[in-house]
Amino acid sequence: MPPTFALQDHALVNQSLDAIPFGFVALTLAGGTIHANTWARARLAHGTDFLAFWDPAGRAAIKALLPAIGARGVRDLEVTGLDGLAWHLSFETWRPFAVEEAVVLGTFRPASGERAWIGSDGAMDITQDQLRQAQKMDAIGKLTGGVAHDFNNLLQVISGNLQLLAADVAGNPRAERRVGNAMAGVNRGSRLAAQLLAFGRRQPLAPKVVNIGRFVREMDDLLRRSLGEAIDVETVIAGGLWNTLVDVGNVENALLNLAINARDAMGGRGELTIEAGNALLDEAYAKSHGDLKPGQYVMLAVTDTGSGIAPEVLAQVFEPFFTTKPEGQGTGLGLSMVYGFVKQSGGHVKIYSELGHGTTVKIYLPRSTQSEDRLVALEEGGARGGDETILVAEDDDDVREIVVGMLADLGYRVLKARDAESALSIIDSGIAIDLLFTDVVMPGALRSPELARKAMERQPGMAVLFTSGYTENAIVHGGRLDEGVELLSKPYTREALARRVRHVLAQRAPTLSRPPEPATPAPPQRSLRVLVVEDDALIRMSIAEMLESRGHAVFEAGDGNEAIRVHEGQEIDVLLADVGLPGMSGVEVAARMRAARPDLPVLFATGDQTANGVVRDARTAVIVKPYGVADLTEAIGRITRA
Repeated sequence: MPPTFALQDHALVNQSLDAIPFGFVALTLAGGTIHANTWARARLAHGTDFLAFWDPAGRAAIKALLPAIGARGVRDLEVTGLDGLAWHLSFETWRPFAVEEAVVLGTFRPASGERAWIGSDGAMDITQDQLRQAQKMDAIGKLTGGVAHDFNNLLQVISGNLQLLAADVAGNPRAERRVGNAMAGVNRGSRLAAQLLAFGRRQPLAPKVVNIGRFVREMDDLLRRSLGEAIDVETVIAGGLWNTLVDVGNVENALLNLAINARDAMGGRGELTIEAGNALLDEAYAKSHGDLKPGQYVMLAVTDTGSGIAPEVLAQVFEPFFTTKPEGQGTGLGLSMVYGFVKQSGGHVKIYSELGHGTTVKIYLPRSTQSEDRLVALEEGGARGGDETILVAEDDDDVREIVVGMLADLGYRVLKARDAESALSIIDSGIAIDLLFTDVVMPGALRSPELARKAMERQPGMAVLFTSGYTENAIVHGGRLDEGVELLSKPYTREALARRVRHVLAQRAPTLSRPPEPATPAPPQRSLRVLVVEDDALIRMSIAEMLESRGHAVFEAGDGNEAIRVHEGQEIDVLLADVGLPGMSGVEVAARMRAARPDLPVLFATGDQTANGVVRDARTAVIVKPYGVADLTEAIGRITRA
């Protein structure tokens, strides 16, 4: 029986192996296949038979070599496959812990310099080196995307707890300082995750049609403060500058990164020139840069008078984690972030450098012929809450509890669900919801975008705000957020959450489906003991949370028989029952309870406007779905008046 290949149990390692652009296999000494990555499985018989891939001579050579590798280290050879092509193989012995028999790790790829065709609007011939670079970028992007999602969820839990803790330690300078230091660490982790996503072209972009020249001028003060007085900054903006469709925040980050790199290259003293102009990249230039389309571009250039970059180093400057700075003085992700963002935006980046004279980095962004968009800035200042009802859909228990706590602390009425299906059940209960705040990546058959669509169909006035540490392709297509989508990236602060929620609620479309609730509904005159009878557990939980938010004590029952038992053992002030209960209807439940207590106030919740079988009087009322907390409070107050 072949030994277990331990790496296949580690998702991140397995994902990384599946992303590499050549075959990777783990073999027994007899040639049996223990593991094969995606590239290899696509080519092997039945996805696993490594030896069957080769011609008889090659198969015999491999079978003879495997047992003999032993301590002789890496062995390379060229053999012929059944396809008649020559292949380059490399083998190395690996002995996992707790496994008696050694495992042979092997890689294989075509021996000739193969060429590939890419491009959507007309195929473009590119060299194998360019293909490998593109595949490497994609591999790192896939790996960093999964890491960023889990990492940002962890950061959100830490960040949320720290922000809630900050209120508890207010006035204690020592504790406040420690919380502040911890939050600084969270922010550094968040920036690192964002840089990784940028390099892998997996960050969600929200592009707008803008004039880059205006943003360069607006950043002048920020650049001068960041670079210091010893750096002379000159800005040159060409007349008639074209517009471009780009994510403004990422342009500003890229420009700041390039300027700081230039400052370091100049040793803190020198001249920095920032230029913005129009550029035409012709077909000849585009063909010499395999991933570029010819056409009109807006060019942004940053030139310094620093030490320059050696040719052998120049080829590596965009590699993630590559840096020429001393240890501890750079992450090696600044230029990688610029490279990934520009490529994701459909642009091009080029570096020109000469030792002893300086460096110029040129960014080319595709021209847009549309007029400039009006940018709406989020409201600044302190966190401002409200009293609307928000449904939080989040599969991570820790993150969900933190978000619920932050929103409740801001004054909102909060309902919660652990996945999209649960959230839709709460929406179907008829409870009026003002905002759906949902994670993008959740388990289950119902995806978050579909949940949002169904939610707005059922309650047209509902606003939707997505959140995620990594969106993949759920609400991002072509590297850009879908039109009209609002996204709050994890991790986020309490202030950022408050501002974005108010912004999204203010932007939602008006609806005639239900009248607006009073801004400050009157609280109940006294705390009541309410028995909620509802067969759907999620709906029952939501109603209970609404009642508890108004200070009532809630008892729950899933059917009529359970409700009768609760009533017999507890003193109940109000019965709130669904009319269409299984077995014993809500009307029958109320009748049996009133046999013992004729003056019991009863509120029926139903989606049936006629509410057949219900006789309304001073102690009996019907609340029709959808309803909000204000409606519920008013109805209970009406039937409990003396």
